[in-house]
Amino acid sequence: MRLFSEDKVAEACSACRVADLSKATIGEVLLVAQYLETTTGIPFIRMDQGSPGLPVNRYGVEAEKRALDAGVGSQYPAAAGIPELKEAGSRFIKAYLDIDLAPRGCVPTTGSVAASFGSFIGTTQRIPGKDRVLFLDPGFPIQKSQLRVLGIGWRAFDIAPFRGAELLEPRLESELAAGDIAAIVYSNPNNPAWTCLEEEELAVIGKLATRYDVVVLEDLAYFCMDYRRDLGTPFRPPFLPTVARYTDNYILMLSASKIYSYAGQRIALCCIGDKLFDRQFPALAERYHDSGIFGETLIASILYMITSGCTATTQHAYAAMMNLSCDGVIDFVSDTREYAVRARRMKEIFCRHGFRVVYDRDVTREVGDGFFFTLGYAGLTGEALLRELIGYGVSAISLSTTGALREGVRACTSRMREELYPLLEERMAAFEKDHPKTE
Repeated sequence: MRLFSEDKVAEACSACRVADLSKATIGEVLLVAQYLETTTGIPFIRMDQGSPGLPVNRYGVEAEKRALDAGVGSQYPAAAGIPELKEAGSRFIKAYLDIDLAPRGCVPTTGSVAASFGSFIGTTQRIPGKDRVLFLDPGFPIQKSQLRVLGIGWRAFDIAPFRGAELLEPRLESELAAGDIAAIVYSNPNNPAWTCLEEEELAVIGKLATRYDVVVLEDLAYFCMDYRRDLGTPFRPPFLPTVARYTDNYILMLSASKIYSYAGQRIALCCIGDKLFDRQFPALAERYHDSGIFGETLIASILYMITSGCTATTQHAYAAMMNLSCDGVIDFVSDTREYAVRARRMKEIFCRHGFRVVYDRDVTREVGDGFFFTLGYAGLTGEALLRELIGYGVSAISLSTTGALREGVRACTSRMREELYPLLEERMAAFEKDHPKTE
């Protein structure tokens, strides 16, 4: 039995000015869920927004307090970032990716959203005629919203039917051969599917990026959170798979939001490959009246115009957490493994009541458990499933908003709490009863 009638859900949509719930953004779904919960007192099972659900890392908090007490708040931080964070970022990348990257290329940004925003600008302006972005979907909807703001065009394809080097290479090359793609963007592990690109696929992406002079924007928001492998030991293999092994044309985005539960402080690193950093582009020099050196232009003429640098104390916090991770004091992989436990328990409940995992495999393995997973239900499109789940007090987002071709919704594990599992069981039993499958 539904908890919220269609009329009540319609009331919530009207009150929150959500024109079409089936196509709602993450923020709009969040508002509708909050409205229903507040006006009825019935708790929602929130699977919509990917906000951390673990305690903030205490080492970061302590480092930030020390920095504030030391008086760093009285001065503007340099656009390129404080030396401590740049050095820590370079060390961290070596420890977990085994990639040598000079500290100068590790540039703090107010979250990876700011890093991608600035990178989209720099990459699409560096070479005339190369002015579009290619998304390896499904992906993070916000990044396409950024391109709408910037007036930058894009193309995209769902990578699921093209997994593995043999299938991916011709499909990807068919896009790049047109000559107008400036950048490729994806997250790994993937938001929303939690699939992970494998080494052979990253090698293909890197090879073609070099051949067609395309910059790869690799979003590592869920750094080392593929819990199927032991990726958490610094300076020891196995190292995190990355396209940086296969091309010089890369920008890595490393956020503190998920791995250190430091989302509220908005800090990330935009890590520019050494050779890309030093490349000179006449088009950038002409536009910005500067050197046209990619790294320098991105820092001083683009990123600085967006946020005027990052909060100094937060930079000290991130530097401390990265260094302590490299020293083996912080084990952020173990700290975040709770998300995998939640995903496993949630999937079991959903699948027992007729749901299925939509994106269920990588090339050679079943998809792992972690921050996100995907759900489908026979006979329901993703949009219809989203609307129905809302009626049973469960919020998610439709996969259609992520560029996915498969029907379903994205579920986030971060807000799940122990007392909600019995509620989820009860509500999904009711959902199954009300939505019998037809043969």
